[in-house]
Amino acid sequence: MNVAIPLYDRFTALDAVGPYEVLQRVPGAKVTWLAHEPGPVGTDTGQLHLVADAAFEDLPDPEIIVVPGGTGTDDFLDDERLLGWIRRAHETSEWTTSVCTGSLLLGAAGVLDGLDATCHWLDLQDLERYGAQPTERRVVEQGKVITAAGVSSGIDMALTLVANMSGPEVAQAIQLGIEYDPQPPFDSGSTAKAAPEIVELVRSVAAART
Repeated sequence: MNVAIPLYDRFTALDAVGPYEVLQRVPGAKVTWLAHEPGPVGTDTGQLHLVADAAFEDLPDPEIIVVPGGTGTDDFLDDERLLGWIRRAHETSEWTTSVCTGSLLLGAAGVLDGLDATCHWLDLQDLERYGAQPTERRVVEQGKVITAAGVSSGIDMALTLVANMSGPEVAQAIQLGIEYDPQPPFDSGSTAKAAPEIVELVRSVAAART
C-alpha cells in the first residue's frame, strides 16, 4: 500500500510528519516523500528540511495521498505540476487526504468541488473559492476524501483513516503505540475555546508574517 506525501517549499512539518507517524505503522504501508525533485525540501520555519525520495511523476498512482499545508501553500495554488499530480493521483487513489491548508491544494486541483471540507481556521473561508463548503469540524470525511483542520489535527485524520482502512482495533493499537493521549495544559485549541484576545493575537502574528 503506497502512501504518498507531496512536499513543497515552506510546508509545515507536523502536517506531514504527524500522519506519517501513524500511517507508517500500518502493516504493508510504504510511505514515499515526493517533491518537484528528489532531495531536501524546507519547512515554513526555515530551520528544518525533509528529504523527498522521488519526484511527483515517479509515483503517479498511490493508494493514499496526504497533502500537508504550510505558509508556502499560496505559492503553489497555480503550480500545475503539483496540482496535476494531485488531480491524476486522485482519480485512482483509495483515499485522498489533507491537513491544514493542504485542502486548498486539493481544492485548486478540483478535488473538493461540492464537498464539505476543513482547513486551518485562519484560511477556512478560502475553501469557498473552490466550490467547497467550509466547516469547522476537526476531521471531515466525504467519501474517499478526508480533510483535517490545522497542524495537530493531522494525527486525528490519520487515525480516522486507519480505522476506515484496517478497522478500529488497528487504529487504537497505533494510537496506544505512539501514546497519543492529548492532555494540553490549556483549553485554547480552537477559536470556540480560546479567549478573544488570544484569537486576535494569533491573527496579528499571522498577518505580520504575510
